[in-house]
Amino acid sequence: MRAWLLRLKTREQLSLLVLALVLGLYVLYLVLWAPLAASRERMAQQNAAVAASLLRVDALASELAQLRANGAERGQRRNLTSLVNQSTAQHGLGVSRLQPGSRGDLQVRLENARFADLAAWLHSLESRQGLLIEEVALTQAGSAGLVNATVRLGQAL
Repeated sequence: MRAWLLRLKTREQLSLLVLALVLGLYVLYLVLWAPLAASRERMAQQNAAVAASLLRVDALASELAQLRANGAERGQRRNLTSLVNQSTAQHGLGVSRLQPGSRGDLQVRLENARFADLAAWLHSLESRQGLLIEEVALTQAGSAGLVNATVRLGQAL
């Protein structure tokens, strides 16, 4: 190979040397620079997405803090017992037991309740009253369409 190179004219040797140098630089670009640049761009996009998520979380956290502060100022923590008594009477359900919990929740026991009335009552509590239905246990009562239910309710915020 060296003999072949020495047989070429100086101008051709110089052209081959420049070509080899350009080819070497191109290979270095393909092997090193292009993957690093692509990786850098991908990380920049990920950082921008994370920053946008952080802004949304900060906004939601401040909104939640404001809602909690407004709720505490207005005394929005309602008396669950009276609310349950009123709403069960509206839906024609008889409460057999009310037991307050240590975390501000309330356990309600209903016996021989019509399932349709119970479902309407639970829907009303959750959608209209804004209560959390934390747990529901149902068992079949004596006849068709009747159930015994134990429901644990809590307040949002």
